[in-house]
Amino acid sequence: MSEDARFEDAGGRPLYLGAMDLDDLAVISALVQDAVLPASEMTWRKGEGRLAFLINRLRREDEIGRGEVERVQSVLVIENVARVASQGVTRGDPDTVLQMLTVSFEPGEDAAGFVEITFAGDGAVRAEVEALEVSLKDVTRPYAAPSGKRPSHPE
Repeated sequence: MSEDARFEDAGGRPLYLGAMDLDDLAVISALVQDAVLPASEMTWRKGEGRLAFLINRLRREDEIGRGEVERVQSVLVIENVARVASQGVTRGDPDTVLQMLTVSFEPGEDAAGFVEITFAGDGAVRAEVEALEVSLKDVTRPYAAPSGKRPSHPE
């Protein structure tokens, strides 16, 4: 019998997760909710078919019983990208700070489809992909969130 992984299982170690189906993507989406990034930290390597985001992820996996709010820099990578489009996002602007809300997948024919990242304020980036392959990897040690506050969402 197998058991689902829990946040506590990470034990403070950096996360490195991959998503190849909708269930896995839901986990990554939950982990990147409320991540922030300058618009300049999005990179599309057309020749490699890779779209990457350097994000400041809210660390929810260690907050149980702790009052401290932590973030960690992580790289969110979408593979197999054929095209990228955005709406309400000024790509490349280091002064524009974006807040991630969701990462979703809209299936198309065969394994192809669209990975969409939705940002607060009605912004979105949509990647047309040949197959769903998304990864999330922590690349720094956790640090105290400068605001010291957890983001809140109205019910």
